[in-house]
Amino acid sequence: MVDERARLEIARLGEGRIDSPLSALLRRQGTTWHYVDEADRVLLEDTVALVAARGVPVAELPGFEPGGPRSKIYFDPSKTRVGIVTCGGLCPGLNDVIRALVLELTNHYGVRRIVGFRNGYQGMTARYGRPVVDLDPDAVAGINEYGGTILGTSRGNQDPDEIVDCLEQLSINVLFVIGGDGSMRGALRIAETVAERGLRIAVVGVPKTIDNDIPYIERSFGFQTAFGKATEAIRAAHVEATAFPNGIGLVQLMGRHSGFIACYAALANNDADYVLIPEVPFALDGPGGFLEHLRRRVVDRGHAMVVVAEGAGQEYLTANGRDASGNVRLEDFGRYLRGRIAEHFAAAGVEANLKYIDPSYTIRSVPADPYDSVYCIRLAHAAAHAAMAGRTEMVVGRWRGRFVHVPIALAISSRNLVDPDGDLWLSVLEATGQPPVFA
Repeated sequence: MVDERARLEIARLGEGRIDSPLSALLRRQGTTWHYVDEADRVLLEDTVALVAARGVPVAELPGFEPGGPRSKIYFDPSKTRVGIVTCGGLCPGLNDVIRALVLELTNHYGVRRIVGFRNGYQGMTARYGRPVVDLDPDAVAGINEYGGTILGTSRGNQDPDEIVDCLEQLSINVLFVIGGDGSMRGALRIAETVAERGLRIAVVGVPKTIDNDIPYIERSFGFQTAFGKATEAIRAAHVEATAFPNGIGLVQLMGRHSGFIACYAALANNDADYVLIPEVPFALDGPGGFLEHLRRRVVDRGHAMVVVAEGAGQEYLTANGRDASGNVRLEDFGRYLRGRIAEHFAAAGVEANLKYIDPSYTIRSVPADPYDSVYCIRLAHAAAHAAMAGRTEMVVGRWRGRFVHVPIALAISSRNLVDPDGDLWLSVLEATGQPPVFA
């Protein structure tokens, strides 16, 4: 029998003896969630059953429940009533998820009543007086071709007792919540209230965050569309920067706490000379600071392109309270940085032609690209299967390329961040040529 390990070995010309020019970027200490150490191995199999099939001793390895249809379901489709709600900020793909849920539940499960709640959790709270909308295949026909959400959305916490009252009054058996971190916290409170009352209502989330910051989920829907659209802004700013003497393009992209959009968009067209994200602190002033480095770059090469995530540099600004969802209101670092760059160049007596672009709302409102459209459909299918099988207090996602069920409590337990010692940020440093630290 062929040794599988031998088949996976890579041929080498010989041992490396020369220091790599990239060694200064390698600050890692072994394998982490975001980086595999060169002395480590990536496992071939990724499930307990596949490992056990090789005869390898398997301990109680932690693992997610897989997504997909079940041979036995909990709810009788002919007697099941379903509710769908979209919450939080806009994101490409919301309509795709709504449409796919309706079609799957109607065409394959035979569910006869699906209602949509308008304007997020407000639509489930009596004092707002939002009417529900009946959803069937005709009602959702073609909505995937448009951005936004046909149900509308809102931010802010609502009383879970009032929401569960609404579910009871409408005899809802399954509630699908499409939303981000705050929305999933609300979904968990709803599920807990349902349990306290001894009700049999499944609460299943389809996590939505354009920033890609939900843990234990490889990629949130709409993220690929977002960074793809963001590349257009970077391209435009780069054209402006190269067309004028000492031109500087400055683009601010979404990313309150996580710099994934900034990183991926910068890598996609490889025009950026600098990427600033919330996870990597940086000094603006001083000999090793960003402003000084930028000025030398412009003087030496004639132009520069800067990409900044909206949550970067908040330590230079003053927080301005919280929004309706309880999130800290970020100050506009992009505008602040634009002013600081202009001041620095003027003080040094160097001409600067600076063009600033912030395409945030343009990106949030576009339809999903083909990849995200497919992803949204598959997430919706996984959510429908889970709910009809009686799963609750969970979200659907993809982990290691497989669709899985993730407890809501785990999905909101932390935030997915760009690891400063991970391979994504290393790629950004390689592509931009910026120093690992501005200090």
